[in-house]
Amino acid sequence: MNATDATTTDATTAAAGTTGGGPGRPSVAVVTGASSGIGRATAIALAQAGHTVAIGYRTDRAAARRTAALAGGRTMLLPLDLADPAAAARAVDGAAVHLGGLDILVNCAGINRRSPVLDESLADWERILTVDLTGPFACAQAAARRMVRQGRGGRIVNVTSVHEFTPILGGAAYCAAKGGLGELTKVLALELAPYGITVNAVSPGETATRMNGVPDDGDVARLARPAIPVGRPGRATEVAAAIVHLTGPDAAYTTGISLTVDGGLSLMSAIANQRDAAHEQPAHQHRTRSVNAPAATTGTTDTRTTDTRTTATRTSDTRTTTVETTDTRANPWL
Repeated sequence: MNATDATTTDATTAAAGTTGGGPGRPSVAVVTGASSGIGRATAIALAQAGHTVAIGYRTDRAAARRTAALAGGRTMLLPLDLADPAAAARAVDGAAVHLGGLDILVNCAGINRRSPVLDESLADWERILTVDLTGPFACAQAAARRMVRQGRGGRIVNVTSVHEFTPILGGAAYCAAKGGLGELTKVLALELAPYGITVNAVSPGETATRMNGVPDDGDVARLARPAIPVGRPGRATEVAAAIVHLTGPDAAYTTGISLTVDGGLSLMSAIANQRDAAHEQPAHQHRTRSVNAPAATTGTTDTRTTDTRTTATRTSDTRTTTVETTDTRANPWL
């Protein structure tokens, strides 16, 4: 790492950060995977909040420079490849040396692929686990060691996925890695809390990024997603806002959580089955039901209405009760 990798607009007067940078000294953040998508949005938001930001990238230096230009403030380009966890950890520590400390680490870099279990190769499995789990562990360990030595606390945020909790077809390696990173987050939170270091995860749902096939300038409001309650994918800036919150002073009492930002997608797991079950019921079961009751004692007519819209009509011979048990038209999900 050399000095030409640093870009500064006003290094001497950069605003102090929010996690213990100290008076007159900006706090320092490292964001992996910051050349695009959620990582870029996070690096920009942290820089605009006054932090010095090391912009981690794997190979696309031009894209990392674009992030730096959009961020403004004091930034540094940080080549870092999670496929080599030991080298990635050294890069994180080197950035701390170069920038005078480390207060925030955001583990955002990762890869995503799909393969059926029966077709998955060990090489591809190990690649996903290395980049999405072992690499973030190595970076978090390096950052935590640095933060402990500094003695002023810190923040670590791991970007997982809704697939930390929810399986997806073809996602054996990816789900295993993200689930592991979620559990790692909890262990780190337990062990590092005595040092004033909080560790949390943010688990995004579908987010409109290049990795998901959406250009950076795409309008997510035009992308219909009927299976997501809010009706669209998320914006990278919306996920970044949650990450930045967890790095700030208002989150000092929050540690060991996974904050899901998915537009309600993870709430939908039972809806398809609910819809199918409702449609498979015979009409008389989910529309109306008639029941013959014993004879009434009088010949009067009594019409009653309850919260289930039950109407009872008494005659001298029988009482017929009509119950509207389910009105599928009232629920747009059915």
